[in-house]
Amino acid sequence: MSTSVSTAFRKVLLDRLRGIAELTDVQIEALESHYNLLVQWNRKLNLTAIHDLEQMVERHYCESVFLAKHVAAGEFRVVDVGSGAGLPGFPLAVYRPDRLFTLVESHQRKAAFLKEATRALPNVRVLASRAEQIGETFDLLVSRAVSYRDLAGSLHTLAPAADLLTGAEEPPPDLGFRWNPPLPLPWGKRRYLRIGHRAR
Repeated sequence: MSTSVSTAFRKVLLDRLRGIAELTDVQIEALESHYNLLVQWNRKLNLTAIHDLEQMVERHYCESVFLAKHVAAGEFRVVDVGSGAGLPGFPLAVYRPDRLFTLVESHQRKAAFLKEATRALPNVRVLASRAEQIGETFDLLVSRAVSYRDLAGSLHTLAPAADLLTGAEEPPPDLGFRWNPPLPLPWGKRRYLRIGHRAR
């Protein structure tokens, strides 16, 4: 990755997060390294359909950091279902090193990317498995751009709380969760953070 592209990533990241979140130099370097690896692997493996640098920074990294700022104090063990390229789980783990993150991805080659990308993060593990096959529970489930239908089984079994990065479609009532009013994301339109808890 050229120095100019690397510098552009940092510039866009800091510009888009201004007034929203502050990152240390170490955190910026970790996110930048993930971006560089993502671009490299994406040439052979479809990890993301977004190729424009500014869109990638906003959709992949800024939205994930926005979610990270809303992780509650008691939500210590976090599972990212359908992690794909490590989003939102990787930026969350970088921003919240005090939390433990499990990235779940059933696609074996994508899971291989996740293992390579997270080598330097001691608070992350990768499970190359379907979420429905995981025999443990967590404090919080996070996910980005995964349909409600595909999340339904995981929401019932993996965690009592969920933070989802979604589009305009509202969660169906049969998920068994109560949802706070959606939080509009600061970038673009019709993108939301939805925070919910399992109905008693």
